[in-house]
Parts: sequence; structure tokens; C-alpha cells
Amino acid sequence: MSLDNIRIVLVGTIYGGNVGSVCRAMGNMGFCDLALVAPHDLMMEEARKMACHATEILDNRSEFATLAEAVADCGVVFGTTARKGLYRQHVRTPREWAPRAVEAAGTGKVALVFGPEDNGLGNEEIGQCTHLIRIPTAEYSSLNVSQAVLICLYEIFTATGSYVAPDEKTPEATADMKERMFEMWRESLLDIGFMLDDKADHMMLGIRRIFSRGRLTRDDVKILMGVARQMGWVSGRIRELQCGAGPGPAGQGESVASPDKTAV
Repeated sequence: MSLDNIRIVLVGTIYGGNVGSVCRAMGNMGFCDLALVAPHDLMMEEARKMACHATEILDNRSEFATLAEAVADCGVVFGTTARKGLYRQHVRTPREWAPRAVEAAGTGKVALVFGPEDNGLGNEEIGQCTHLIRIPTAEYSSLNVSQAVLICLYEIFTATGSYVAPDEKTPEATADMKERMFEMWRESLLDIGFMLDDKADHMMLGIRRIFSRGRLTRDDVKILMGVARQMGWVSGRIRELQCGAGPGPAGQGESVASPDKTAV
């Protein structure tokens, strides 16, 4: 299906900034068809500012005098409402209706209708909708119109299945590679005195448990092996310095010269 078949309809919008924010939300989710129904005297400079990089959607918007005109070519019309009432009891969440929107957009035009910022859609507008959406909230149900648009469009975009998460650059580390890493950590933790030899097996079970909580790639294991290698190098360097240290505040085998240049 094409997201171009889904039209976002704003009825009686009051603030230009909200229109611009809606354009940005549409751009984020891949939608481009915006219709305004009887908008107030909008501050278009504010709208353009809030649209950010989605000003093309703002420039290509359609304007209609009535909702009926805006959805005349749409087979399915979703209306959004936070209000309760007898004629609004068949509401469903955006996630529940998203598959239906995707299905309908495969064969024709679909509209998502959002009401004015102050009162939302009235009964007359609700009567022109085939489906009703209510966004679940806790106690405070009022949402900014651009927030409501983004939530609905996100659910529809997700329902298309078009988003594919990026894969890790490297495959998961092999068991042999992990075992070499654990052996390096065992030696290094013993070197730095983190654990004693008689407790090493028990402590390493904890270390294994920590590193087994998530997927470790080859790059991950290489980094952890590098950490263990560096710990081993540092502990060895410290022992060398301690073995070569002599008396005196320097503590690193250096002689300290007195004011008369006589070494002490």
C-alpha cells in the first residue's frame, strides 16, 4: 500500500504552530497528504517554523470549507476523539485500527480526522466518520493535536511492516571466542586482586552471568578482551614499579635531592 493514500484532515485548526508540527510528524512517518478544513486565521510564519524540514507538506496542503468536501473521495474515515458519549462508544485505539487503515489504503483513499484544539470533533463531524479512534491516556486525556497525529501515524506506519531494524555489523561471537575472553578476564581479575584463586571459579560464574544477559558480537568480545589485556598490562607495570621502588616519598626508585644537592 502507499502512505500517499492516507490523508490527514485538520478541522478548524486554531494555531499555525500546530499545523507546522503536524507537517513535521507526517514527514517523520512518511505521509504527505494534508487537508485543512475551515482553518482559523493561521500564522503561517509560525507554521513554517514548526514544520522544520517538512515545509513541502505545508506548501502542498489542500483547504476545504467543510469536512464533507475534504473526505468526499475517501472510503474509510477515521475520526479521533477523547470525549465520551453514546455515539462514541465504539472507539478503538490507534494500534487496533492501524491494520484496518493499512488494508483500506491498499485499494482507496483513507482519512484521519482531527478536531480543533479547544473542543475536538463535534457530533456532526463524528457522524461523518466510519471509525473512531481514542488514544489511551492515564487521567489527563487532552493531547496536543500534533502529538495525537504522530501517535496515530506511528501506529499505521508500524503496521505496514516496512521498517526493518538495522543488523549488527558483526555476527555473534562463537563459544570458543567467548571462552578465550573469559579466560583472559579470569587472569586479569586475579592479577589486579579483584578475586583470590580459591574463589575464582565462583566469581567467574557471576562474570559469565553478567556477560550472558545480552547478545555479544565479535566486536563486543574483542573490546572486552582488550579491556582484560589492558588490565593485565597495568597490573604488571605496577608490580614492576613496586619492585624497583626505594625508600622515600617518591616511591618509584628515584633518589630525592636535598637542597645542598646531596642525594638522600
